[in-house]
Amino acid sequence: MKKMLLTKSNTIIIGQAATLLGFIINAIYLFLSGTLNIQNISICIILFTVVVNVLMLPLTIRQQKSSKMTQVMNPELQAIAKKYKNKKDNESMMRMQQEQQAVYAKYGISPMGSCLPLLIQMPILFAMYQVIWKIPAYVNSVKAIYIELVDKLLVTEGAQAFLEQFANSARVNFEKTGFVSNSVVDVLYNLKPANWTALAEQFPDLKDVIEATASKAEHVNSFLGINIADSPLSIIQSSWAQKAFLPIVVALAIPILAGLTQFLSTKLMPQPAAPDGGDDSNAMANSMKSMNTVMPLMSVFFCFTFSAGIGIYWVASAAVRTVIQLIVNKKMEKFDIDELVKQNMEKYNEKRKKKGLPEENISNQAKRSLKNMQNPAEESAEDQKARLDKRNADIKKSTDYYKNNSAKPGSLAAKARMVEQFNEKNQK
Repeated sequence: MKKMLLTKSNTIIIGQAATLLGFIINAIYLFLSGTLNIQNISICIILFTVVVNVLMLPLTIRQQKSSKMTQVMNPELQAIAKKYKNKKDNESMMRMQQEQQAVYAKYGISPMGSCLPLLIQMPILFAMYQVIWKIPAYVNSVKAIYIELVDKLLVTEGAQAFLEQFANSARVNFEKTGFVSNSVVDVLYNLKPANWTALAEQFPDLKDVIEATASKAEHVNSFLGINIADSPLSIIQSSWAQKAFLPIVVALAIPILAGLTQFLSTKLMPQPAAPDGGDDSNAMANSMKSMNTVMPLMSVFFCFTFSAGIGIYWVASAAVRTVIQLIVNKKMEKFDIDELVKQNMEKYNEKRKKKGLPEENISNQAKRSLKNMQNPAEESAEDQKARLDKRNADIKKSTDYYKNNSAKPGSLAAKARMVEQFNEKNQK
């Protein structure tokens, strides 16, 4: 029962998201049609993708900051994991979680912060699939293309029986929905060119309306010679039989570009370091690496089997994220980690003050981590010279110590003396 309720809840959320996306795409369609006389859903999808990713830019920047801060606090998380490494009882596990949560709170980081963009994008992807599958149901401007023909088919004898042979591919069941306007629109939207020809031959009195509707629908759904309502796999199969090679190239390019852009986007995104807490942490790190490899491959597979419109959205989304990521990475080069840590500590101590608790400082481990994260090129000339002088002095001291040997070099006595000196040195 609980599982059914969750499934129903997710369906409602995706349905509401699909309605919102349809409203936005319809607004973009009307804008392009009114200002540039462009009626094309694929262009609307690309522009929609740009708008969504730009709106998510603050969230993207916040995610990058979280990744940087995760690197800073990682030593503290490592220390906590090491502290409770061999303690599996409930009390110890609860204490470990409390201490880890305190560290996250101190640095102003949410454990799920890096997952938030993905959690937002996935419902959008599912809703987008629903919208593209039935564009006329969500984009009123496209639905209007079919209305004149639909009104005539509803009162034409034999129309329902003829359209029922195409209903299954459009996921329409006339017995459940009835032979009504919306159901007929959904069926017509999924007709192939050969189906339109057959429809015109079956109802010659409606030939002019059918051909005009088919022409407008093809124009709206066209992208480089393919129909975005069809899957690349079906496009390749039908185009191969007709020896039409341009649609095959486009249909192949969409899934391949989806995988490549997804791979590039993932590579550019900084990955937060996982705490070194043993096998579990290693497994988590390996899982993240596997996901970074598997996701591009999944993109290729999905974009072959889903409608081409989904593939266009996937490619456009990954491409826009890549550009944004390059800009964010450039911005993050000037990012002052110390200042952000200071700000988060001030907020954290303000909360502790309200609870009557004493203030805390950044741990020594975190300070060392911050220092280690600095670029060596930023190290001052004086610090570099001091570090090199110390290293050379240590090497000279060690060399002089072991040279203090009266035995003949290479002899057994000399080697025995070196062993003796080594033991003396390490006992001091």
